[in-house]
Amino acid sequence: MDWRSAILAGPAMLVTVAIVQGSVPREAGAKMLVSRDRVVDTIGGGHLELRAVEIARAMLQDGRQRHLERFALGPSLGQCCGGVVHLAFELADPGHASLLNERRFQDSWRLVALDGRADSALLDGDARQLHGAPAPRFDRSQPTHVMQEADGRRWLVDPVLAPRAHLVLFGAGHVGAAIVRALAHLPCSVTWVDERDDMFPTDVPANVTLEACDTPEALVASAPPGASYLVMTHSHALDQRLAQAILARADVGWFGLIGSVTKRRQFEHRLLERGADRKRIDAMVCPIGLPGIAGKAPAVIAASVCAQLLTVWEASAHAGAGLAPLRLVASSNM
Repeated sequence: MDWRSAILAGPAMLVTVAIVQGSVPREAGAKMLVSRDRVVDTIGGGHLELRAVEIARAMLQDGRQRHLERFALGPSLGQCCGGVVHLAFELADPGHASLLNERRFQDSWRLVALDGRADSALLDGDARQLHGAPAPRFDRSQPTHVMQEADGRRWLVDPVLAPRAHLVLFGAGHVGAAIVRALAHLPCSVTWVDERDDMFPTDVPANVTLEACDTPEALVASAPPGASYLVMTHSHALDQRLAQAILARADVGWFGLIGSVTKRRQFEHRLLERGADRKRIDAMVCPIGLPGIAGKAPAVIAASVCAQLLTVWEASAHAGAGLAPLRLVASSNM
């Protein structure tokens, strides 16, 4: 359960990293939810988090709704990172949380007044009002920050963005299920595809959409530009059809195919015979996973592949252009 879902369970304070300076445990926008008896998510742990929990629970006790506090991590809290963090405390709004849960795959903006009336607003990615009080104009080019109006009133401006990384996962076997579990709390969305509806578990993470489809290749065509693809079905023939469909797209962010070096060579030969581009075949990642991790238990493969995906997604995010074009090198751990 993340902070959006946890808000619906009862009164709680939402704590947001509003401003960061120097070396700090978490980035601006990191959150945790504090109720009287539990804490959901984290702003980095240590003395800072302990102090934030104390303040949040005192606010719940006293009935205070908003607060912004500066913490010098070295001098005041004895934390070795030594930077400065400003934390925004707000009484969580179930109405906003419910809408944010519905909008997990759409960009939203939260604006929370830190002074004066306890106003808050929820807007869509284009700054159109969805819920709450009228919001002042704000800069959508910045990450989470605190803005000040001409009259001195301060607002927390907090983007709640849909995951930029999207994985289309073909195959609901043991390894596929382990990968879905491993990705449950990572910054991505997953379309999980299999022909066999009964292979999917009853409960799946909030970032996963199930697709029981007799023609899985159709899901390749409908995937967003720059998506990542991971193929691990029960059938080598289906794996090959999916590989051919994926390699036919020019806007693939990443493509991984489970299997051995021998399987890769067989697929290379067959794909070339069917007219696939040599450069795109070379970029196909097979075997999958990080070099040096040889274990074949589903949980081991999942950990290795998810770490591999994170390296690709983070590099693409740092490049500032969404998911990267097809540009990968095959590893050789299986």
